[in-house]
Amino acid sequence: MKRNLLAVVSLLSVVVFLAMSFSTKKERRNKDAVSLHHYLVEDHIMDYTVPSEEDMIDLPFPSAPTYRIFLGKSFIGFKEALGFKESRGDYWTVNEFGYLGKYQFAATTLHMIGIYDPDLFLTDTYLQEAAFDAYVARNKWILRRDIKRYVGSHVNGVKVTESGILAAAHLAGAGNVKKYLRSGGAIGFNDAFGTSIGYYLKKFSGYDTSFILANKKAKVKG
Repeated sequence: MKRNLLAVVSLLSVVVFLAMSFSTKKERRNKDAVSLHHYLVEDHIMDYTVPSEEDMIDLPFPSAPTYRIFLGKSFIGFKEALGFKESRGDYWTVNEFGYLGKYQFAATTLHMIGIYDPDLFLTDTYLQEAAFDAYVARNKWILRRDIKRYVGSHVNGVKVTESGILAAAHLAGAGNVKKYLRSGGAIGFNDAFGTSIGYYLKKFSGYDTSFILANKKAKVKG
């Protein structure tokens, strides 16, 4: 009888222990769980949301920003200013007289500097920039004595600079610029649109063209 009673007591003890252990683990889990009600906010000020597609339609978006690069009197500034005057910077344009590209080259001028395919020339911006550099180098060699002699002087009230001379040579050819300078501006030249050497001397005055070295046989490589 005592043995049976002892067995029952032992069994009850085990059941009570397991029950208490389960209860403790459950309480621990409940204690460790995050209570979200602490984070719920009724105040609409805290109710941040992402706007819907309808909301986005009415939002006033700013216009795209514009950027301007100040090139000043650099050589690149010289090229861009002259290219804009010739064609508004359009690499692919051909005018009514057949002049080509951004800098409005004649086909015969291109041949002189080693370019024989006008279609390729129009589609290759690198080639056009290289052609400009080569042509300026040739004109600088042809006009080297006039640059040395006349830079700093005034012709028809315009101060003569190297960049002005080279721009005028691009317009009228180096030979006509020589005549203009050596005649004190008496022998002029106007292109088909009425643009004069004097105008180019003034408009493109004072740029740094020292980057280009005078070269009698300058050609576009490749």
